[in-house]
Formats: sequence, C-alpha cells, structure tokens
Amino acid sequence: MNINALIIDDEPLAQDVIKQYAQKLPDLKIAATCSEAICAHRILQEQSIDLIFLDINMPKLSGISFLKNLNNPPLVIFTTAYSEYALEGFELNAVDYLKKPFSFERFCKAFYRAEELLLLKRKAVTQPGESDAKFLFIKSNKKNYKINFADIMFVEGLGDYIKIHIKENHYVTNLSMKRILDLLPADLFYRIHKSYIISLHNIESVEGNMVSIEGNKLPIGNSYRQDFFDFINRFSAD
Repeated sequence: MNINALIIDDEPLAQDVIKQYAQKLPDLKIAATCSEAICAHRILQEQSIDLIFLDINMPKLSGISFLKNLNNPPLVIFTTAYSEYALEGFELNAVDYLKKPFSFERFCKAFYRAEELLLLKRKAVTQPGESDAKFLFIKSNKKNYKINFADIMFVEGLGDYIKIHIKENHYVTNLSMKRILDLLPADLFYRIHKSYIISLHNIESVEGNMVSIEGNKLPIGNSYRQDFFDFINRFSAD
C-alpha cells in the first residue's frame, strides 16, 4: 500500500531525518515538504496526502492551530521537541507523537500504526454496497442537498470552497478539490486543472487545451495535460 506523506517542519535537519527514515520504508513516499504550516494548505488542495508529519512549535502558525483549522484532515503524526503538547495533540486524534530526537525504530512504530489505520479506512470505503452509491450529500446555504453523480457537469475550485455545477444550477460548499475528488467515482470524473474536475460522461468535445461541457469551455492545466490525453486516447477510434 502506497502512502503519500507531507512534512511540515521549520527545521531543515528535522525534515532531513524524516526523509532519510522514509527512504527505508518502501510504502512511504514523501510527496512534499513545507517549512511553514500556512503553505501546506495549497499542497493539501492540489495533492492526495494520506499522512502528515507535523511539527508543533513553528512560526506564524503552530501545528496545533493548523490542524484545528483543517476540514477532513489526513492522518497526523506530531513531531516536536516539547512534550507538554502531547496531550493536546492526542485530543486532536493524532496517530502518534514523536518527541525529537527520535530513532528509526520509534519512527517505524508510528508509521506502522498510521499504515494500519489507513488500511482499515480503505477497506471500509470498499465494502460491498459502498462503491455502488449514485449520489452524495453536500452542505450549502445551511441545507444538505442530495446530488446525483449523473447530474454533475463539472466542479470548480474556489480557494477553500468548491462550486458544483449541475444543469441549470450550482451549489457552493466548503470542501477542498482533493476532498471532493476523493468522494467522486474515479471512473466517472477526471481532474483536468487545479481548479476543475469534469464529468467524463458530459464531455462534448476536446479541442487544443479546452474541454467543452454544456457550453462551458474549461482549460486543461499543463501539469494535467499529458495524463488527460493519455486517458482519452485509450478510447480513441483512430
């Protein structure tokens, strides 16, 4: 099982230690590294992160405050030199608490605990019947709306919010692009841009770097272009 991790720590030496330990674990991939918690918001919106190694005592925004402000956060392992934060960390449902400096053995213990939790989580998502759902519920304007997957034209990212476009209507809700992508069936939706997820069934045409859906022309981002065209070429009649 591959696990994508994000390191958030203002100490370069601490970052290097985690990277070195991670290289010894084949299932653990360090997807990105941040020196400040603030910059991590963008990474969490753009990438699929399973686990965060999060320092607590950082400038501008502490790891504790950062985690409290996250909606649907990944699993978190706190890394800090200050043991007095341990209780508050566990109250935020952290997987583990690594007190610096920590050994490779202790690092492995924390990682394997996170790996076990992720495995249980993924098994729960794929239980019979769960993947057969044809809809989702989202909260917008203080109401919960049922939205059928078949009705979704595309999803537009708006910072900390998204706009779900359906025929002749739309809904704005407080979700990240990563989170909505996790909720949508992978065989029905595809991300073509950092700000756009499209319904594959509702594509009208693809021309140059634009996808047409219900009269809307949506751009294909440079970092998504190759994967998207590789995907649609699998269905080409040429």
